[in-house]
This record gives sequence, structure tokens and C-alpha cells, in this order.
Amino acid sequence: MSESFADENISNSGEPTPVEGLTPGEPAHAQEVIVIRRSRFVVAVAGLTGFLIGLAIGYFTFSYAFNRGFALARGVAGVQSAPAVQRQVQPNQGRIDVSVDDDPYVGPKNAPVTIVEFSDFQCPFCADFHDKTYGPLMQKYNGKVRFVYRDFPLDMHPDAEKAAEAANCALQQGADKYWALHAAIFKNQRVTGVGLAAIATMAKTISGLDTAKLDACIKSGKMADEISKDVQDANSYGVTGTPTFFINGQRLVGARPLDSFSSIIDQLLAAK
Repeated sequence: MSESFADENISNSGEPTPVEGLTPGEPAHAQEVIVIRRSRFVVAVAGLTGFLIGLAIGYFTFSYAFNRGFALARGVAGVQSAPAVQRQVQPNQGRIDVSVDDDPYVGPKNAPVTIVEFSDFQCPFCADFHDKTYGPLMQKYNGKVRFVYRDFPLDMHPDAEKAAEAANCALQQGADKYWALHAAIFKNQRVTGVGLAAIATMAKTISGLDTAKLDACIKSGKMADEISKDVQDANSYGVTGTPTFFINGQRLVGARPLDSFSSIIDQLLAAK
């Protein structure tokens, strides 16, 4: 027999002839397989998981911040609120019987309408009220309104409580001295601040105010209890921000324009 096996691609030794491009012993289909080590697979999965968690956290954080800002934008304009954790609030409904305590006031003691303001000397919205609304309000209702100022210094304002103590120390020298310093503090709030150094400078401009006595009173801290009493009363009335007003017991919150006050006061006067 003379058959030739040259075309069979098989050697005489019985061993397969190496295929071009393959390493001996490597399967012929190896070039079509991607091999991933387990350690690299774990790292890839962990990285992807971390990315998805970060994306979720970012989404919920943005959603909360957006909704919070939107809620504030819809809220009462011109009111600075105390953090929810800083005071124990006892909410009240309807008309509230608000004490005037022994706090300073302007207008007749027996006026048919009494406005009690809970305010903060470092609150910008409180300054807005006193700069824009307080004067026209008292002028329009001269003799018909008694305006009482009570303190509600917010914890977020580091100079507010001492400023309130300083004003109450001025009250010890007369109501006119109190109201003069009161006006000076709000007038200069955005310019000099309301720290004790700034208040000491303001006090020097008030005629008849004994600055030495004022300074001694402030350093003694004896008016701190008076401020604390105002804060406790405000908490019991459900006050959570400044400025908050009670007009014959009717609550009005924020640095509102004159019309907001007039709509309530006119009704009260008409009912007398």
C-alpha cells in the first residue's frame, strides 16, 4: 500500500501538530475566553456598590436640602426661628392671655389695645420692624395702643442676651434711657453689631445716661434673671421665633408691614 498521510496533519509519532499562535498545552478555544481573577472581581463589585451608595446618599441629601429650602420659602417672611431643640415649647390655640410683666412700654397703660413683642436685639428681622413699622404704628394709633417690649434672645445670636441685659440696666436709670438705648441698638445693629463694646459706645451718646452705673450693672449680671423670665413666659405662649407679637392676645409673627397690624387693631377698636 502506498497511501500518503501527508495531508492529514498528523505526525508519525502520534502527537498532534502544534496549531500556530497557541502555546503548547493551551486549548484551541482559549483566545476566545476572558479570564478575570476573583480578587479583581471583588474589588470591582465593591467599587460599584460604593458608587451606588454614594449616589443614593447624594440624591437624598439634595432632595432634603431642596425640600427644606422650598418649605422655608413658603413660610412666614421676616421671622428668625429658634432651633427646634433649644426650647421646650408649649403651644397655645386662639387668643392668649399674655403678661406684660414689669417690662418697658410706650403708650397709655389703660390703652384699649396692648401689643406685646417678644424680640431679639441681634435679630435682623426685629431691626426691620423697628426701622420700618414701629414708628408709623405708634404714630397712627397714638393714645390707643400700649406697646410692650419683652426679650427673647435666640441661642444662635451670641450677643443678644447681654444686649438685652444692657438695655434692662439702662431701664434702671429711667424708661427714657431704656428706649434711647433700645433705639440705638437696633439702629446700629448692622453697622457695629450689638456686642458690649459697641453698646458702650452707643451709651456715651445718650444724654443723662450714667455709663459707669450702666457698666457696673452689666458686669454684675443682675438682669439675667429678668431676661430668663421673659424667655420662660415666651416658651409658655408657644413663641419659637422673633419677632413675635401678641395684639390683645392675638398672635402675629414676623416683621410684618403696618397694614398687617392695622387689620387686627382696627377690628379690635371697632369692637370696643
